[in-house]
Amino acid sequence: MNPSTAYLAQQLAAASPAKRIAMLHDRAIGVLHQAVAAIEQGDIQRRWTANNKAGEIIETLWRTLDTERGGEIAANLERLYGFMLQHLTAVDMRNDPKPAQDVILLLEPLRQSWYELVGREEAGGRALEAAASADRRPPGAGSADPGANKVAMSA
Repeated sequence: MNPSTAYLAQQLAAASPAKRIAMLHDRAIGVLHQAVAAIEQGDIQRRWTANNKAGEIIETLWRTLDTERGGEIAANLERLYGFMLQHLTAVDMRNDPKPAQDVILLLEPLRQSWYELVGREEAGGRALEAAASADRRPPGAGSADPGANKVAMSA
């Protein structure tokens, strides 16, 4: 395994489910940019490879939706991912960058939302770690207020 692949595998293994979804959005957007560049350069094979990879990623996002727990949001994402996949067929059929650019515009706000969720998860994790370390302080260390840890834990 080359170092780049090993690093990515390590990142994926350590990532939360939300971070993995955000990373998939990153990758889909990246390969769609590659497809657009390939069209501009007249490289049909590279366009096809990049567009195919984007389709595989979007299909993975679509297949892994939890429509039972996700409710209306998952149903909307299911329709949106289906639309994206259908739209991407025009990239190869017409050698047209516009559908890829349209899908990028749809994916970017989704990616941003996933990263906002990741940020909230990480902030919540840091708050829990801080509260837990405050609970491990020896008696008399830290706050003079004996109820301070209870407030931190409920925040």
